[in-house]
Amino acid sequence: MMIAEMASRLMLVAPWPLLAAGVVVGVGADRHPRLMRAATTGAAWFALACAILAAVAYGLGATQSETYLSLHLPARLGALAVSVDADVLTLIMLTLVAFVGMIVARYSKTYMDGDEHEGRFHRWLALTLGSFLTLIVAGNVWGFWVSWVATSLCLHELLAFYRDRPGAVLAARKKYLLHRLADACLFSAFALIVRALHSAQWAGIGRALAHAAGPLPEGLAVAAALIVVSAILKSAQFPSHGWLIQVMEAPTPVSALLHAGIIYTGAFLVLRASPLMAHIGWAGDVLAGVGLVSIVVASLTMMTMTNIKGALAYSTCAQMGFMLMECGLGLYSIAVLHIIAHSVYKAHAFLSSGSVVEHFRAPKTVVSMAATMGRALLGLAIAVAMVLGVGRAFGVGLVHQPALIVMAAILAVGMTQLLLQALNTREGAMGGLLVRMTGLSALVSVAYFALHLGFVALLGTSVPADPVQVGVAQKVLLGVIGVAFLALLFIQQLLPRLSQTALGRAAYVHFYGGLYADSMLTEFVRGFGPTPGGVAGRRRLLNADPSHEVQS
Repeated sequence: MMIAEMASRLMLVAPWPLLAAGVVVGVGADRHPRLMRAATTGAAWFALACAILAAVAYGLGATQSETYLSLHLPARLGALAVSVDADVLTLIMLTLVAFVGMIVARYSKTYMDGDEHEGRFHRWLALTLGSFLTLIVAGNVWGFWVSWVATSLCLHELLAFYRDRPGAVLAARKKYLLHRLADACLFSAFALIVRALHSAQWAGIGRALAHAAGPLPEGLAVAAALIVVSAILKSAQFPSHGWLIQVMEAPTPVSALLHAGIIYTGAFLVLRASPLMAHIGWAGDVLAGVGLVSIVVASLTMMTMTNIKGALAYSTCAQMGFMLMECGLGLYSIAVLHIIAHSVYKAHAFLSSGSVVEHFRAPKTVVSMAATMGRALLGLAIAVAMVLGVGRAFGVGLVHQPALIVMAAILAVGMTQLLLQALNTREGAMGGLLVRMTGLSALVSVAYFALHLGFVALLGTSVPADPVQVGVAQKVLLGVIGVAFLALLFIQQLLPRLSQTALGRAAYVHFYGGLYADSMLTEFVRGFGPTPGGVAGRRRLLNADPSHEVQS
């Protein structure tokens, strides 16, 4: 029995030293910053070690989930329990976040060294990371909700770490208000789910839905809608994305932890609730639609960004839209793969953001001629043919798995950029480079389908299987998704020409301002109190906020 519970117990204790470091060692942290720093770093290493050992134990057969403490709740809300959901999804997310957390903790040792509030920073870093790891392993929905709220509140202290910076304080306030709305929506959703299915355990909810016969109670449809709203707010999707762009004044390690870990809270919620989402088709359609809008707006706005962190922030907004779109289409295994790849990349991107400046200073190879529509179409045709051919070799067809094929076609749009590097080269060197880029694109296609099959097998029953049948609405949505990504490709290729037109210049101004979606929320949040720095602080804030810069 002890061996069967080993993975569960390792996952349970993984966050404990981080929480203890923040609560106990963190008292008066600024008076002993070295101790606080050492405690946080050591606890982060402990969490990673527990995650790795839990994965090994799970692979050896320790697959039993456990409940260690339970407290009955009134109003038919079930029980608040300290429990662990031991499955592959939990292990993947636990290991990923523990790894990123360890990297951020180590980086922070040097980055924050000598700061007057270094101890306070490490205290809230430990509490934020510990709360998020607790959320990941929680097998009980109320335990999940408590950790969900705690993670947000602790992160708020990191985002507002520099309290004399008006931009940081304002962004933290926006995020605080939006996340409290997400908290309320999620609490209501969980209450409806527990009352309808008579279980507060994720595993019990999944089993109840798997054996459900006939139409589901109406309350579950409302719960699915509330989960969608919660995920959208947590994932900084358009038009509630402004805070994510403006938290760049927080210390760089905070940006890395946010963009490479905590921002996935909304997507992880959808993955946990995927058994319910699979039964409520329209909820997935709404999620995919909002994700697509965010992808388009963030991608176009990112083309106008002139600062590195701002571009990375809009990139995260677009990538989160992509993950929610994948979840909305029922491609949960692809979404998990996407989370892993994006997390590792984004952590590296933020922690090395200073060296990116040197990349922009380096001399660039000037292409003799901008890509024409003909070349873009040729590159796209090669990429699409390659993806369809490789997909067929893996047994994936447009008729039976249209959503997966559309995602692969989006991959082809990305591979077109590789092929255009060759097609835009002088004729003498074009042939060899085109062969190399075509070979690289083929490897990417094979990796995409192979990793998809691998993650489907790895995740097993942790998430629902990919959909094999879609309705008319879903087919229309898939068509709109394909057209949107094609439009983004051609806009990017024609950008130099479009910038010469009156329409292009007007579009640049509006997208540089983020379509002004954040301006109303900014004014609303300012009503809760003045930003630090008085008039000078307000001027700095206006200069840091593109939407206000355009309006002035």
